[in-house]
Amino acid sequence: MSPASAAPPRSVQSHRRRAGIAVALSGITVIAAAAVTWAAATDNLVPTNNYTVGCLTGMSGGTVCRTDNADVTYYMDSGGNDKLEDIDKANVRVAIQEFHDKTDLKVSYDSSPSWAGDSETDIYYAEATVPGSDEGLTWCNDNSPGAFKCDQQYVRIEGGGHYSPGLSCHETGHAVGLLHGAEASPTLPNQDSKLGCMKKTPGFADSLGTNNRENINANY
Repeated sequence: MSPASAAPPRSVQSHRRRAGIAVALSGITVIAAAAVTWAAATDNLVPTNNYTVGCLTGMSGGTVCRTDNADVTYYMDSGGNDKLEDIDKANVRVAIQEFHDKTDLKVSYDSSPSWAGDSETDIYYAEATVPGSDEGLTWCNDNSPGAFKCDQQYVRIEGGGHYSPGLSCHETGHAVGLLHGAEASPTLPNQDSKLGCMKKTPGFADSLGTNNRENINANY
């Protein structure tokens, strides 16, 4: 099976959130607002002040789109020329587990993927050639017109050992709307360590990191 690639927004929000704290006063419970510091170094989830391009469909679209809800299903190609080897699948699972365990996303494997309709599989991983010099690419197969969201996204990573935990995390990050440092607000150098696996060129074992987790949890 080899379905048909794209890659890399969100308005500036306060870097502080409010949390309610219950205080007992004369038998009456009062909810007092307490400031909680947002640990994110920058806003790098679509759209940002520096990235306002709506989600386009197709490999040539060249946009980053966010998945359309917090319940994320994924499928790894297991047959044909685009199939992932066992080590590739293991590396995807390492990356996916952090999205599931450390963010508000609920990620599950879809062993019977759907390519159309109201319940499409959200992320499809394949191993195939990527145009240009990049080793990985993510694009929307079915967008929500006029918005930044996508119902189904394809992740393609080169063969020959390129399916590392870090690159799998990077392309999955694009699939949920995370951007490189140059499109963030404020901008960061594309290889800034605060970007975690969303550095332009992630390391083999780069993980999601605090900045990306905070941005995901603020938006899903």
